[in-house]
Amino acid sequence: MACAKGQTHLRYPPKPITESPGPTPDVEKQVNPESSDQPQEKQSAFKNLGILDRFLAVWIFLAMAIGIILGNFVPNTGPALQQGKFVGVSIPIAVGLLVMMYPILCKVRYESLHHVLRARGIWVQIGFSVVVNWIIAPFFMLALAWAFLPDEPELRQGLILVGLARCIAMVLIWTGLAGGDNEYCAILVAINSLLQMVLFAPMGVFFIDVISGDTITFEYSTAAKSVAVFLGIPLGAAILTRFVLRWTTSARWYDQVFLKWISPLSLIGLLFTILVLFASQGRQVVHQIVSVIRVAAPLIVYFAVIFFATLFITYKMGFGYRLAATQSFTAASNNFELAIAVAVATFGENSNQALAATVGPLIEVPVLLGLVYAVKLVANRLGWQD
Repeated sequence: MACAKGQTHLRYPPKPITESPGPTPDVEKQVNPESSDQPQEKQSAFKNLGILDRFLAVWIFLAMAIGIILGNFVPNTGPALQQGKFVGVSIPIAVGLLVMMYPILCKVRYESLHHVLRARGIWVQIGFSVVVNWIIAPFFMLALAWAFLPDEPELRQGLILVGLARCIAMVLIWTGLAGGDNEYCAILVAINSLLQMVLFAPMGVFFIDVISGDTITFEYSTAAKSVAVFLGIPLGAAILTRFVLRWTTSARWYDQVFLKWISPLSLIGLLFTILVLFASQGRQVVHQIVSVIRVAAPLIVYFAVIFFATLFITYKMGFGYRLAATQSFTAASNNFELAIAVAVATFGENSNQALAATVGPLIEVPVLLGLVYAVKLVANRLGWQD
C-alpha cells in the first residue's frame, strides 16, 4: 500500500476480497497502487447506477421531505407503520435494512477470508478500529450528552444509547459511496456485531447507571436479537447466494451479471428506510422541535469530530485512502435500529429516550452523506492514494 508521504509503510493484504459487479473499474476492483505513481481517482462503488448514484443527495433529501409530509399530513401513516414489530423495529424499516445490506454482503469473497486474516496488517487495522469504536467514540458521546443535556436525563440516556450502538448497516453504504474498502468494512461490521452482542448491555448499564447515576435495566436479549437479525439474516443469505450461484452457473456470470443486477437494491433499500423512518417519526419530531434541536447539536459535533479525528490519525499513521475512509465512517456511524429498539423496549415508544434515539439517524443520514463528499475533496486536495 502506498502511504502518505513521509509516513510509515503499513501493508494491508493486497488481494481484495470483494469483486466488481461489472467491467467498469470501481473501488472493489483494486489495482496494485505500487505499480503506478498516478493518484487513483476516488470513485463511488455504485458508479454503474448512473442517475441514482449521481443525484443521491437529492433522492435522500426528497425521501426525508416526503416522509415528514406523510407523517404530519396523513395522520394514520405513523401508527400504521409502527403496528408490526420485528425484534423491536417496525417491519418496513426492518425490510429496508435487510434489503440494503444484502447486495453489499453478496460481494464479499468469503472463500478468501482465511487468507486475508493471516496477514499481520489486518490485525493492526482491527485493533485500531476496536479502540476507536468501543472506547473513544462511546466516551466522547457520553461527554457530549452531559455537556449539552445536563438538565434532560431522559434525552441524555437516549443519546448515550446511540453512542454505544456501533453501526452494522449504513456504514457499508457510506464506505462504498466514498470509495472506501468495502471488503475490509464487511470484516469490521462482523467484528462490531459480535462485540455489540457482548458489550452493549453491560456498557449501557455502566454509562447510564454507574457513571450517570440513573437507574436503568437493560435486557441483553434485545441487543443480541437485533444484531443477530440485522446482520445474521443478510449475511447468511449472501453466503448461501454466493456459493450456490457460483456453483450452479459460473463465477463470471455471478460477478458480471448477478452482482450488477442486484447492486441498485442497496441504495433503494437506503432510500426506502429513510422514507419510512421519517414518515413514522416525522410528527413526533416536528411537535417536539426544541428537544430535537437539543439532541441534534451534540450529534452533529459527534459525527464531525469522530470522523475527522479518525481520518487525521489514520492519515498520520500512513493508512491508504480506502482504509482510512473505512475506519472513519465505521467510527462515526451508529446502529440506530438497535438504539431505537432498546429505547422503545426499555422506556416505551413515546418516551424522550426513544425520541433521542430516533433523532440519531435523522441527523446521521444527511451529515454522513455530506462527509462522503468532504472526504473525497480532502483526498483529492492531498493527493491521497493507496
